[in-house]
Amino acid sequence: MWTFLDKYCEELIGSAILALMVTIAFINVVVRYCSSFSFAWSEEITTNLFVWVVLLGTSCAFRDRSHLSVNLLYSRLPVPARVFFTLLVAGLSITFFLVLGYTGVMEILDEIELERVSDSLELPYWIYSGAVPLFSLLIVFRIAQRTYRDFRDRSF
Repeated sequence: MWTFLDKYCEELIGSAILALMVTIAFINVVVRYCSSFSFAWSEEITTNLFVWVVLLGTSCAFRDRSHLSVNLLYSRLPVPARVFFTLLVAGLSITFFLVLGYTGVMEILDEIELERVSDSLELPYWIYSGAVPLFSLLIVFRIAQRTYRDFRDRSF
């Protein structure tokens, strides 16, 4: 069970969100085409859920080591240098996503304090923003997990 969740957690959640986004956008296009009516809330939902899908995809990319990287120089380095750069990149990436998560928490606290609501659905805006710190922590976990696996398997 845990192996399944470890391998496919982000894909399952991301696929469900993407299917929801496509369904909402499709229904809105059909309704707009067949009538003069339009769902104003559909853009709000799809735009905010897109941020969620991007962060989940980033987590998948770090987990599977499929993110963009320049391997031309890295593959020609000696092993000790590759170890150093693996740790450097992991440290910088973790730092970036911890800072992103922290600023996401600060944004959520501001939105709660200001009682900010979305324009169309009038939902508390922190519901949408909650994905940033949550998925940033997931990305940090995936970076640490990938770095651990690289060291365990000595795949530099």
